[in-house]
Amino acid sequence: MTTTAPIPRSTTERRGLPIVPALSAALIAVLVGVTSSVALVFAAAKAAGATPAQTGSWIGALCIGKGISAIVLSIRYHTPILLAWSTPGAALLATGLTDVTMREAIGAFFFCGLLLLGTGLTGIFDRVIDRIPLPLASALLAGVLTHFAIDAFASAKAEPALVVSMFAAYVFSRRLLPKFSALLILATGITVAAVQGSIRTAGLHLSLVHPSYVRPSFSFGVLLGLGVPLYIVTMAAQNVPGVAALRSHGYDVRASPAITASGIATTLLAPFGMFGINLAAITASMVMGPDIHPDKTKRYPAAVFAGGLYIGVGLIGGSVASVLGVLPNALVLAVAGFALIPTVANGLTTAVSNAAQREAAVVTFLITVSGVTLAGIGAAFWAIVAGTITLLSSRIWRP
Repeated sequence: MTTTAPIPRSTTERRGLPIVPALSAALIAVLVGVTSSVALVFAAAKAAGATPAQTGSWIGALCIGKGISAIVLSIRYHTPILLAWSTPGAALLATGLTDVTMREAIGAFFFCGLLLLGTGLTGIFDRVIDRIPLPLASALLAGVLTHFAIDAFASAKAEPALVVSMFAAYVFSRRLLPKFSALLILATGITVAAVQGSIRTAGLHLSLVHPSYVRPSFSFGVLLGLGVPLYIVTMAAQNVPGVAALRSHGYDVRASPAITASGIATTLLAPFGMFGINLAAITASMVMGPDIHPDKTKRYPAAVFAGGLYIGVGLIGGSVASVLGVLPNALVLAVAGFALIPTVANGLTTAVSNAAQREAAVVTFLITVSGVTLAGIGAAFWAIVAGTITLLSSRIWRP
């Protein structure tokens, strides 16, 4: 994995590393990363017949695995590299574990990890992703994040006072204290929710995770019917936007080391419920922005802090559901959506900046926003395919 050349030593020393902006960005990223799709992980564990202890073990393995990976990769490459559990993978498991035993499911997780590891070591993914033009990658990222921005405003229907207050905090903090914008939005939301009595602490309880080891069993039919699709949706729907997020923020990096790390973590932790992690896009965009530090080589502490927070969440894996039930859903949606508005704006700007690639970028953006799923593969993959076809056709049949 390569990074851009370091800035001169004198400038580096003068600016230093961010602390508070990085911590606030990390907090928002982890809050969104867990709340946005943890219900799918619970559904997947339930479909596999997991006990409450095993479900907590799944959460623990996923969070600790991606937390350690993020810390190691971010420090090693001085780049904010954040990982996430495979959300489409969880959705696939929630509906695809019928008539599959727990041991067979674990075997499929292990096989998926091997496929990820092989992809990372061979570098084949980098060779494919390098051919995607930056405008198309930026359009893809903007499309992925647009849903969160829309949901933030839509949540005002249920909680108008809360969301309007948080939007006001966004507007003023972006102008006056941009480095602390995410933290001030969250603080405003918590304050208003507390005044309204929307913070629910009655069912809150904390307990350490109890790792639950399940010996894998390998069935050819399950490996082919579950392990391979799990690998495909993780690569097509998650790692492609993850690379787009890095490149849209100016990080010219190879994805192979991160995919290799995700493969190692998945194979090692599969017996404890790890079904797959990948490069993050949505939450990664929250730890890459210039509000953290004007020098992009100094933003990686945000991803390191996020990795530490993920490990903390993993250690209380069995209590995650009760912790998440404390905050109103509208607050989480608003925090995520408002924090991502600048990234959506930058993505759209880059997407339409090149007149020759503008139409292809718009096609990529629209298909991504549509959320269409074909042949079990999500919109991100088909958006890149359609955008590339549009771009190639414009070059072949010029007016």
